[in-house]
Amino acid sequence: MPKNSVFVNSFESVCCAGESSETLFEAICAQQSGIKIFDEFIQNKPIALGKIEKPFSIEAILELTCKKVLTQSGLENFADTLLVVGSSVGGMQITEGIFLKEHAYTNIDPKLHVIDAIAHILSSKFSFKDDISFSTACTSSANALGYAYEMIAKGVYENVLVVGFDTLSLTTIRGFDALGVLSSRPCQPFDVNRDGMNVAEGIAVLLLQNKPHEKSIELLGVGYSSDAHHMAHPSPDGAGALFAMQQALKCANVEPHAVGYVNAHGTGTSANDASEACAIESLFGSNAYVSSTKSITGHTLGAAGALEAIICVMALQKQIVPPNTHLVEPENKTLDLVKVAKPHTFRYALSNSLAFGGNNTSLLFGLLQ
Repeated sequence: MPKNSVFVNSFESVCCAGESSETLFEAICAQQSGIKIFDEFIQNKPIALGKIEKPFSIEAILELTCKKVLTQSGLENFADTLLVVGSSVGGMQITEGIFLKEHAYTNIDPKLHVIDAIAHILSSKFSFKDDISFSTACTSSANALGYAYEMIAKGVYENVLVVGFDTLSLTTIRGFDALGVLSSRPCQPFDVNRDGMNVAEGIAVLLLQNKPHEKSIELLGVGYSSDAHHMAHPSPDGAGALFAMQQALKCANVEPHAVGYVNAHGTGTSANDASEACAIESLFGSNAYVSSTKSITGHTLGAAGALEAIICVMALQKQIVPPNTHLVEPENKTLDLVKVAKPHTFRYALSNSLAFGGNNTSLLFGLLQ
């Protein structure tokens, strides 16, 4: 079966650092973090989080974001479009809000709690041909993009809408606190003085299609791995992340030396950054520019893969390498960890998403030939 090409033709995002993808990329280049300090989530402990300042519900923002992508696309509707959602907590915040207010389960709608709650909400606002939801922790929307890639490449669908979505669920925040990985300040990925991550909420919506537009960026390859080293910690040598990156390049038939930019998962935790840096060094040495943008956006969990895919797409369109913010003293001395936004001519960008259980996904994007 001949393989169809897959193009990112329309996209939009909302997170703590920007109410649109354009304002987000400007904030990243200007190194203006959206992370703020909050003391109401954990008793007697201030923590740094990425919260969307919203006058109305995040579900309403999600609907508006999808409408913007529909307008950009030129499609009349999503009737012939597959919806693929990636989320780590689904509608948990909705049910938390009800329970914490009423201290009872009576008014909780199960359909608005489970992982496909986001697809359920969107399907009530738009008409999709079908939908599927992924929940694989921090690789959720990266895996959603991978599934979309396969559906278009195999000719099953011509249009696939990928939605990455996660909110600041109290259960999630306290869960990461129990793991001892939350920072009380904006995170410092890859820095020797890093002390943890910043949980954040985010929305990222991308329309993938089998035909290009004028400003399209191609999704060229997807790589997966599962090193199963530990339930929460990655393999110290980065074997899982390395294999996922190698598979993405193999899928696209692209050599490592051709990749100009790697958007690292880079959470700011000790274990993740050391492992991922080892993996990137093993594959690229100092030949690719590397940065984590989570010091600006926070870690949007299930939405991170889709949000950082948008960042890679915009980096290619604008030919600008996003910088590492708050990076003072890099732990890894080999990687080219850029400290300021860098104009650069490059054709390929790789995005890493790494999750609990050694679940790893890499996505390779490229300019049209």
